[in-house]
Amino acid sequence: MNVVAISGSLQRQSSNSALLRAVAAAATNVDVKVWDELGDLPHFRPDEEGDEHVDSLRRAIALADAVLLATPEYAGGMPGTLKNALDWLVGSGELLGKPVVIISAAPSDERGQNARRWVAEVVGMEGGVVRDSFTVAIRSSDGAEEIDDKAKGVLRRTLDALEGTA
Repeated sequence: MNVVAISGSLQRQSSNSALLRAVAAAATNVDVKVWDELGDLPHFRPDEEGDEHVDSLRRAIALADAVLLATPEYAGGMPGTLKNALDWLVGSGELLGKPVVIISAAPSDERGQNARRWVAEVVGMEGGVVRDSFTVAIRSSDGAEEIDDKAKGVLRRTLDALEGTA
């Protein structure tokens, strides 16, 4: 199974990005590729085709069996950069029927719900099938070992949610 993982954060020390990198490193029986060109995407314009970064995003999702999206929560919703990426997929069909798991790395399990809901709504509008959505508590005091342990849990839960899709 091939999974493309995309973090909705451009923050250098992003816990969402760190978690996805750790998930990719922990994956042994599945190929998890982190797509990390989010900050290079141009602003979405419906009357334009995009550029090489848009092509890269579309190709990564088209070639994947499933998508793992990690979103921080900004002002009660998903970051504009993640919405911009999803907007570039409107009408091109890469998400149609594609299984998607949405996570949010946040300081507590109770956080990230709004962002995940917004992402799920947009993904659903584009024909994606949300298989699971959950928050992973990552505190600023968590080190690499704690993040690696949490990444293994994310990987297990993601694979359980995607069982039978490849």
